[in-house]
Amino acid sequence: MICEDRVVIVTGAGRGLGRAHALEFARQGAKVVVNDLGVSLSGESGGGGADGPAQAVAEETAEEIRAMGGDAVADCSDVAADEGARRLVATALDRFGRLDVLVNNAGFLRDRMLVNLSEEEWDAVMRVHLKGHFLPLKHAGLHWRAESKAGRPVDARVINTSSGAGLLGSVGQGNYSAAKAGIVGLTLVAAAELGRYGVTVNAIAPAARTRMTEQAFAATMAAPGIGQFDAMDPGNVSPLVVWLGSAESAAVTGRVFEIEGGRICVMEGFRRGPAIDGGTRWDAARLGPEIAGLLAEAARPEPVYGA
Repeated sequence: MICEDRVVIVTGAGRGLGRAHALEFARQGAKVVVNDLGVSLSGESGGGGADGPAQAVAEETAEEIRAMGGDAVADCSDVAADEGARRLVATALDRFGRLDVLVNNAGFLRDRMLVNLSEEEWDAVMRVHLKGHFLPLKHAGLHWRAESKAGRPVDARVINTSSGAGLLGSVGQGNYSAAKAGIVGLTLVAAAELGRYGVTVNAIAPAARTRMTEQAFAATMAAPGIGQFDAMDPGNVSPLVVWLGSAESAAVTGRVFEIEGGRICVMEGFRRGPAIDGGTRWDAARLGPEIAGLLAEAARPEPVYGA
């Protein structure tokens, strides 16, 4: 029960990774605000069929938590709209009287090769992933800053959701990769800015079988046979998220963790590598050999997914 009595918001918690996170937080004693709009895989509202209406999708996870003896409330606010994000934070405060953890997870896909990618498809993915991380983080941060300035102790956590696509790139996912890379940058800035108020901010880059991945990686993400470890079960990711949301993780901030199955890797991202200083402005005609020398000393980049 490492999160006993902590109040947690999980966005996109109606299905997939978000649902797994919400359930695991509840198992570990947390009170959970289950946020989900109930949209289709590509983000359209009223998807129908298995997508279901918005309220039903969020309420189903909340009811599952209550059935196991936990406490949860469903929320259908649009986290990529300022008023929706503000209302989401208010829901936690009104229902449970506090907020300790924000898990930004909501998202959808509009995959296209760059030359086929429309402006609307670019904007839609940027909105839900990047803006949908920024706005809940902003409003939760405003609350925690006010608490800290009022002299009330804050021991809060934010866990953002990036992706291997954001860290390494993914062919056919220029919009998604750019948004997920932006989330890493946002995580680093938020960790630096909010630490003074008692808030840690980290990100995960998970690999799991969800609606967003089952078509792209059907062959490698199929469920295993009976009795075998299912490395692609979304629930494998949740223990790390819950630990990052606990009091135990107070010393960890500004980090990105890749997680798949039972493997956890601390991603190191951009670091300064080989360098040269000519002491004055370079002559472009001289740069070729110098750049070649630097690249020869540098680590080779990881391959882009799908390349």
